[in-house]
Amino acid sequence: MNATDRTPADLLRSALAADPGRPLVTFYDDTTGERVELSVATFANWVAKTANLLQGDLGAGPGDRVVLLLPAHWQTAVWLLACSSVGVVADVGGDPAAADVVVSGPDSLEAARACGGERVALALRPLGGRFPQTPVGFADYAVEVPSQGDRFVAFSPVDPEEPALVVGGVELTGAQVAERARADGEAGARVLSGLAYDTWDGLSAGLYGPLATGGSVVLCRNLDQLGEESLAKRVESERVTVTRL
Repeated sequence: MNATDRTPADLLRSALAADPGRPLVTFYDDTTGERVELSVATFANWVAKTANLLQGDLGAGPGDRVVLLLPAHWQTAVWLLACSSVGVVADVGGDPAAADVVVSGPDSLEAARACGGERVALALRPLGGRFPQTPVGFADYAVEVPSQGDRFVAFSPVDPEEPALVVGGVELTGAQVAERARADGEAGARVLSGLAYDTWDGLSAGLYGPLATGGSVVLCRNLDQLGEESLAKRVESERVTVTRL
């Protein structure tokens, strides 16, 4: 990756230029049995579509706050990079009442209703499936995102020195996220992470660190459902070099 990358979106652009076909995020949900593997190119395509939804349909721009009420999930990773692309603040687990946009999983819809702005709901079903019935007062991400453009251009330049991420009560600029990610990551590592996305350690192991250092992540949700023997098999089959549990 380039040492001049100043935001998470810059890190993704560099990864795309270096090797678009390599795996970036491999996601497991050990409750549903889901496994999804996203190359850099596929992940970047999801990010572009989501950024277009965020900037265009939802009217978000630099300085706005997007509260993410989402677990560690491949779609959460997409939203984090989409926020960086637009230049909005991604507030992980923040107060919906203070948000311009709230993005909620199925388990936090009631809390998300405190947002007076735009509300988006993610069903988090296998294969990116939609809700059987769209929650009242929300846009269904799986319905809205497919028609978005595959290329994204921000209306306004993203300032790397402006706030970009809030996690665990700590606010970081885009430049700080990129710098921390480079410091945390191990070059070319394949990281298995069972950590939640509600701390910097979880975000770094489960997304930013591998992205910044040419690595990849095996992101596991509900890993407590997996026994030690099955975990060892996964580590072997996925060629994991680093574990964060």
